[in-house]
Amino acid sequence: MNNATDTGHCDDLMKALESFRGCGPLIGRWGAELARRLGLGSRLLVAGNGGSAAQAQHLTAELVGRYRDDRPPFSALALHADTSSTTAIANDYGVQEVFARQTAAHGRAGDVLMLLSTSGASANLLAAADRAHRLGMTVWALTGRAPNPLQLGADDTLCADAPTAATVQELHLVAVHMLCEAFDRAVERGEADGRAYARGEGRPGEVGRLLDGRPVALRRDRT
Repeated sequence: MNNATDTGHCDDLMKALESFRGCGPLIGRWGAELARRLGLGSRLLVAGNGGSAAQAQHLTAELVGRYRDDRPPFSALALHADTSSTTAIANDYGVQEVFARQTAAHGRAGDVLMLLSTSGASANLLAAADRAHRLGMTVWALTGRAPNPLQLGADDTLCADAPTAATVQELHLVAVHMLCEAFDRAVERGEADGRAYARGEGRPGEVGRLLDGRPVALRRDRT
């Protein structure tokens, strides 16, 4: 058994994580801004291909459901999750249009489009970024090493400096969880005021009230 081969992946990940720590302030800004926008009724659209699609959908699940503590749900949509629309668009317009057309359908000015790509060169993600900008949306990207085309096409990009696509994807999952942490902290501080829930509510252990008057339990997760 070759020990170097068996642990090489772990070594690459540990090394990449050390440099990734420097991305904390950027992710913190994203979390606070996302809480502010979604709290005011804007929406997060996300997309990726392959493994990046799974990670993008992981993010939306944490926002629509919860990451750790109970809180109101927020609007987040994984474009690739609609298999009927995705395959219909690919069949009628080509794979390059699968995310751009859905962005045009669901996106509005003030919304955020987040794109995940290990290469940063996927044509369908670049097309979606261009369409989002034309709609007045903000585009964030999680990519692999810089420079890459998606980095240039997004408003803000977190480039994971890692040697393989597998390690880049693992760093992207770390980024997703850090973003959820930052988002929830901003919600607790009341930075997500707006349509989602009333000002001053939203701290775990309290009972909040949605703007339509419905109560919502905000208990802390004990598991």
